[in-house]
Amino acid sequence: MTQQIDNPHAEVVWLSKSAYDRLTAKLEDMKGPQREKIVAEISAARDEGDLKENGGYHAAREAQGRLEGEILQLEAMLRQVDTSEPTDNGVVGPGTVVTFKFEGDDDDEAETRLIASIEMTEYADGLEISSPQSPVGGALIGASAGDVVTFEGPRGPLKVEVLKVARFAG
Repeated sequence: MTQQIDNPHAEVVWLSKSAYDRLTAKLEDMKGPQREKIVAEISAARDEGDLKENGGYHAAREAQGRLEGEILQLEAMLRQVDTSEPTDNGVVGPGTVVTFKFEGDDDDEAETRLIASIEMTEYADGLEISSPQSPVGGALIGASAGDVVTFEGPRGPLKVEVLKVARFAG
C-alpha cells in the first residue's frame, strides 16, 4: 500500500529518559559551574584595566554570549520534550527504530534509523537519526512494515518501503 502520511509529531522532541536526564544535567552544569567560570574570567579581565584593548575580556564576553545562547536553545528544546516510552505496536513513531529500503534501489541495502530528535545522536547506540521533522522521518511516521511511503526529496518524490519497526530500547 502506498500512502502519504501527515506528520502529527512535527513539534515533538522525543528523547529517551536517560538522554533527557543527561541533557538536563548538562543544562544545570552550563547554568552553574560553566557560567560561574566565565563570570570569574570576565571579572579577572576587568581587574586588568583598560577594557578597549583587553583581549581576555573580549574573549570571555564572547564565550559568555555563546554559553547563554546554548542555554536558551537547550531550555527551549527541553520544554518540548516527550520522554514517554515508545509503543511496540509495529507503527513508526518517535522512539521507534525503522528499517526501510528506497524503492528502485538496485543494491538492496536497507537503512535503519531511529526516529527521534537529533539531540539523541550521542545516546542512539550508533543508529542514524531521522527526526520527525525531516522529510523521510516525517513520511515514515504512522507507517508499518510492508507500507510504501512517499516524500519529497531534493530531486523530487522518493518512495521507501518499510521493512521492520521496533521500539528503541536504549
